Amino acid sequence: MEASFTEAVTAIQTAKKAVSSFIVGQEETLEEVFWTILAQGHALLEGLPGLGKTMLVKSLSEVLQLQFSRIQFTPDLMPSDITGTMILQKDSEGNQRFQFHEGPVFSNFVLADEINRATPKTQSALLEAMGEKTVTIMGETKKLPSPFFVLATQNPLDLEGTYPLPEAQLDRFLCKIHVPSPTQQELKEIAKRTLSVQRISLEKVMDREQLIDIQKLVGQVLISDEMLDFASHIIMNTSPQAPDSPQIVKENVRYGAGPRGMQSILQLARARALYHGRYHVSIGDLKRVSLPALRHRIHLSFEGEASGISTDTIVGHCVEHVKAG
Repeated sequence: MEASFTEAVTAIQTAKKAVSSFIVGQEETLEEVFWTILAQGHALLEGLPGLGKTMLVKSLSEVLQLQFSRIQFTPDLMPSDITGTMILQKDSEGNQRFQFHEGPVFSNFVLADEINRATPKTQSALLEAMGEKTVTIMGETKKLPSPFFVLATQNPLDLEGTYPLPEAQLDRFLCKIHVPSPTQQELKEIAKRTLSVQRISLEKVMDREQLIDIQKLVGQVLISDEMLDFASHIIMNTSPQAPDSPQIVKENVRYGAGPRGMQSILQLARARALYHGRYHVSIGDLKRVSLPALRHRIHLSFEGEASGISTDTIVGHCVEHVKAG
């Protein structure tokens, strides 16, 4: 088992290094995406246009040698454009029958580009795929390939032409990752790489079977009762109804994270522990993953929205309040 863990950690770090050879900066973003993949979850990447979100996801699929498909979300996109549809066709004997034509969701790595530019009806077409890893068309259920990830990109909601994601769909994302703007030095390096005539070829580090094996190892990372207590306290602190929640939560939050938030913290913490070569989850893991796991699961009250407070600030107080309590 120890040898398997060592090999897994080496493979993960080699894959990250391969992606970093092409993507400039974005260290934290890349780490959080890797944790999500190892934890068999889906990630929502939010940032301004042009920050390399799409390129990051595409580079990952190349390095991990996974089947990749990209769906550009637009206001006129229909659910069948994502899932596929039944088409009436003639067979060799001249009889007509329905035949299923797969949509782009039938892939290992699905990039849902600018997901909040599509209408809520189309966005919800991904709900079953993300939750159950199946697609149902005309009463017939089709299983999606394994592994299956949705990495969605989203522009900030204050930009024109965007629709807020339904709360049920937001909850399907294991984490929400903020993609920061590059520094001046990173801007220079991006310009050098993009203006270069020579194309950087990405090293293929892992394949589908290796990744599935590593994902199984994540499930073997140990979580003590002490860590479970710590995680559950964080979740309870996000609820304004909880007697011991911070005052900032009581004043600004309509409702907080639930059981799926708890599961998300633990899944990501396990993945982070393995990523750093450890067999067990630490308090440091729980603190570090709380922000991406919970920032999209906390819903502000009218007072909270009016005050301009961010959910990141709320999560920070919830984590620190565990230590105080």
